[in-house]
Amino acid sequence: MNRTNQSTVIKQAINAYLDKGLTDKQDIYSKVVDELGVPRPTVRRVARDLRNELLAKIKILQSETNNIAPATEDTEKVE
Repeated sequence: MNRTNQSTVIKQAINAYLDKGLTDKQDIYSKVVDELGVPRPTVRRVARDLRNELLAKIKILQSETNNIAPATEDTEKVE
């Protein structure tokens, strides 16, 4: 399995465990390692990449809401 495919599979596994309600990072890592048979450092690297991707998306969404928020605050003050 090449690195791109492996990363995608690991990200999907991490997201699946998050969707199931697991919140402990070490438990998620252990389950992904057991399920996929990949080294733990690889899972940690991919989890870091996933966090960075999600944070970038959150920043984009927050910047959109920050541009909208002052307009709604102004209209609330006027009313």
